[in-house]
Order: sequence, then C-alpha cells, then structure tokens
Amino acid sequence: MTPVHFTFSATFVLGLAGLAFHRTHLLSALLCLEAMMLSLFIALAIWALQLDSTNFSASPMLLLAFSACEAGAGLALLVATARTHGSDRLQSLNLLQC
Repeated sequence: MTPVHFTFSATFVLGLAGLAFHRTHLLSALLCLEAMMLSLFIALAIWALQLDSTNFSASPMLLLAFSACEAGAGLALLVATARTHGSDRLQSLNLLQC
C-alpha cells in the first residue's frame, strides 16, 4: 500500500470512527460525514488520474455534487433541529416524538 493510499484510507477510517464513537452533537456527526465524503472524492480523483482514462473524469465531480447536496440537507436539518429542540445534542432527540 502506497503512502497516498494509506493516507486516504486512514482519513476515511478516522471519519468513520469519529462518526461511530463521538456522537454528542449533530454538527460533529455532519463534519465526520463530510470528512468521509472528501476523502472518497480525493481517492476517486487520484484513481481517475492514475488510470489515465477520460471515462472516469466526471465521477469525482459527480461525487462532489452529491456531497454538496448532502451538506446542504444536513445543515437544513441542523437548523430545524436547533429551532425545535433548542440544541443539536443527539441525546436530546427522540425519534418517536413528532
């Protein structure tokens, strides 16, 4: 495994570990998801460059567009949660309540 592949794998695993073990605030969960998406974007971009193929050149941009949509939806949920519950703490949210 090259150092570049190890770096992006470690970035993805650190984002996943942060999402799994540090779930106190919704904002920290969204930041961990964004870190995972950015590591996938960079890995996909480097993979497309290593193949020297134009077939995969649009894939990183498509993933980046989906990542931006995910970030926008996550921030909208964060604002809605903060307005209705007064906090973004995940322990205070009850999924059974409307």
